[in-house]
Amino acid sequence: MALGTLAIAVLFGVGTAGYMLIEGWAPMDALYMTFITLATIGFSEVQPLSALGRLFTIGLGVVGIGTFATIATRVVQLLVLNDAFRQRAMQRRIDRLSDHYIIAGYGRLGQRIARDLAAAGRDIVVVDRRDDRAAQLADAGYAYVQDEAEEEATLRAAGLERAAGLVLVLPQDAANVFVALSAREIMDGRDLFIVARTNEQTSINKLLRAGADKVISPLEIGADRIAQTILRPRVDRFMEQVLGVDALDFDLEEVTVGAGSLLDGRSLAAVDFRRHFDAVVVGVLRSATGEWRFNPDAQLALAAGDALIVLATPEQIRTIRAEAAASR
Repeated sequence: MALGTLAIAVLFGVGTAGYMLIEGWAPMDALYMTFITLATIGFSEVQPLSALGRLFTIGLGVVGIGTFATIATRVVQLLVLNDAFRQRAMQRRIDRLSDHYIIAGYGRLGQRIARDLAAAGRDIVVVDRRDDRAAQLADAGYAYVQDEAEEEATLRAAGLERAAGLVLVLPQDAANVFVALSAREIMDGRDLFIVARTNEQTSINKLLRAGADKVISPLEIGADRIAQTILRPRVDRFMEQVLGVDALDFDLEEVTVGAGSLLDGRSLAAVDFRRHFDAVVVGVLRSATGEWRFNPDAQLALAAGDALIVLATPEQIRTIRAEAAASR
């Protein structure tokens, strides 16, 4: 760009000097004639030109057009290179991620999901093809891939094979079905949690058959939430405080018991979550049977793979997770 600016300055200098020497014009007239020639504005001559002056004008115009074309080409090249550099840097950032969550679609729902997952400390990669949303993602600081989520290469670029989960919130249910099928094919039996949004009740079974683990209808959830607010306002307020991202200092979280960990084989009474962690276990999902135990008995013996639903502060949750993963 510095060379381009210098070239333009040289052209103006040569043009101004040329008209002064050839035609004997005043500096202002010579500069003005140089400007309208290089800018190809097409105004009439400042003063009648001699034959040599006209030849000089033709040469100045040709050189000027060529110079500006070269500068414009260089600017485009720099923009393309800069964009390619950003894409490579973004891809390197994504390649370093693992156990992250991929969000396909960055509409209003996708934006809220991205915000909540990021606030919870989860790594995310957003996939959306639109230019305006790519700009929003860059401003938000999220890792993203600007391409069609339906393309297998796009899912791989987003790190699907290393991801913990895939969130499908594309506008069309058919697109969500297709991406779910593609993701399952890429994973080839490897573990990946897929949750999908649906707009139509008729799409729920299609999404489940395509490989989604959970299908959510915002319309149904919204209706249920309104009814809950009307029928049980205090219960609704409590759940809002517990589950809200920015609500109270405690969370309702899931903790999985690791094989051979400090929790494996011990009863709830022996662990004594209330005394040791100042936490409450409100439910247990038994890995062996898939059975839920709400308000579980204190003598219930925990087993590897059991999922504990724990109410505690984020710091306490981290401590419990460490206990659930540590070997004896």
